[in-house]
Amino acid sequence: MAHGFKRTRKGIVGRFEAPEVRLLQKLFSDVGETLEPEPRADQDPLETLVGWDEDVPEPTDPALRRLLPAASSDPQEAAEFRRLTDRSLRERKTAALRASSLALESEPVVLTAEQAQDFARSLNDVRLVLASRLRIDSTQDAERVAGLTDFGKADSVEEYMGVVYNFVSWLQESLMTALLKTLPSR
Repeated sequence: MAHGFKRTRKGIVGRFEAPEVRLLQKLFSDVGETLEPEPRADQDPLETLVGWDEDVPEPTDPALRRLLPAASSDPQEAAEFRRLTDRSLRERKTAALRASSLALESEPVVLTAEQAQDFARSLNDVRLVLASRLRIDSTQDAERVAGLTDFGKADSVEEYMGVVYNFVSWLQESLMTALLKTLPSR
């Protein structure tokens, strides 16, 4: 069973069993795939090469909209911001997910403060996707899912996702607590 993250002299350390590592790596991979942009037949190859996107539509997948939210309530401003930032934001998130997955290859997992920040971002992205899939939009929705903590008692896909959501939330909390301990004292 995972022991969460702790700050040590070596860095921020987490210990996981093989099934937990496989689960986290699968989650990181799935979110990375979700972030892959939809291929467009009409896109100019030069635009693709240099990373320029003239028209970037708002995602239709609710989970992807949580990962890449509109930057403004004004549709024109939001579209312009998305056009300028969508590709780099996707690339940064995907890079953090890959680095986090790679960090899980060692036992124990030992992270620097910078690596821990990437790992925390990755866990947050997983939580956002799971929250979207579980339709967690209010305190009541969160309370509905909060009691799901035992993989052995999950009888449906939704209950299993709820258990995974709670595991990832607990893990992120332990990581954030360890990261806070790296801040200089006042």
